[in-house]
Amino acid sequence: MDTSAQTPCIAFEGSRCIACGDLAHVAVKTKPVIDRGGKGPVLIFHDQTGELIEVDFRGTVEDVRNRIAPKVGEDQPASAEEPETRGPGRPRLGVVAREVTLLPRHWDWLATQPGGASVALRKLVEEARRANEGKDCLRRAQEAAYRFMSAMAGNENGFEEVTRALFAGNRERFDEMSGSWPADIREQARKMAALAFGPVA
Repeated sequence: MDTSAQTPCIAFEGSRCIACGDLAHVAVKTKPVIDRGGKGPVLIFHDQTGELIEVDFRGTVEDVRNRIAPKVGEDQPASAEEPETRGPGRPRLGVVAREVTLLPRHWDWLATQPGGASVALRKLVEEARRANEGKDCLRRAQEAAYRFMSAMAGNENGFEEVTRALFAGNRERFDEMSGSWPADIREQARKMAALAFGPVA
């Protein structure tokens, strides 16, 4: 997973939230906890996807900070390359060429579309994205919350019921069955699941 110093995340020591914010801030706050050792495993999660984030905590706080946010120019040549000069023709649109496998009847239909197969496929993809935007947002929220809950609350009372409520879109049941969880875990799970339930009535 791609991360940067600005990646939104949250860190836990056992069931206690250590810090939340961008990755650089959270890593600096987490470093002393790692060095101290003790009370429970330390985990850092992406605050929006629920994915675990690995941080190299070797060395000093400054070492950790520099690995996450390298100094400007550290990984780049001192002078930027001259912009590429383009000749006449179509502007670069960030198009990526990849293989697409379709049945002959699909290719036959695409060949009859204005602009050819590529233009028709792009239009179809954009239409599908717009049509499924709500469902995709809901699915991502469910997956993010479940990912976090599985890591942090898999052994908590009511986990199975909370999971069922999440995927059923039942906010009331979700809140009820997660009520006995440690406060920081409960609040983060509810925060991440919020989009899966839609706006509060």
